[in-house]
Amino acid sequence: MIAHEALANARLVSFTGQLNSGNAASAENDILGLIAQGDKKLVLDFSNLDYISSAGLRVVLIAAKRLKAESGQMVLFGMQPQVREIFDISGFLSILEVKETREQALSHFG
Repeated sequence: MIAHEALANARLVSFTGQLNSGNAASAENDILGLIAQGDKKLVLDFSNLDYISSAGLRVVLIAAKRLKAESGQMVLFGMQPQVREIFDISGFLSILEVKETREQALSHFG
């Protein structure tokens, strides 16, 4: 499940449960829709995400590329150990901005 809310300086996108081939297309449409509507600063909250598949990783990568092309920014935070390990193994930790807490993620935008 994906939910989002407008914050003072960014759009918070929260994931719950799993991000996999069963719901990745829907999540991708949601996130790209936010970017198309003008949200150029996204904070992805993974604190309630238990699992992410390669399809889920693709959603994150597509969002990051779209934001970069439009001079936007994206920060991830709250990764559970098993989710962080998947990001680490995939090499995504080295190319994405990842913080531990919501406060750290939001402070990235000043």
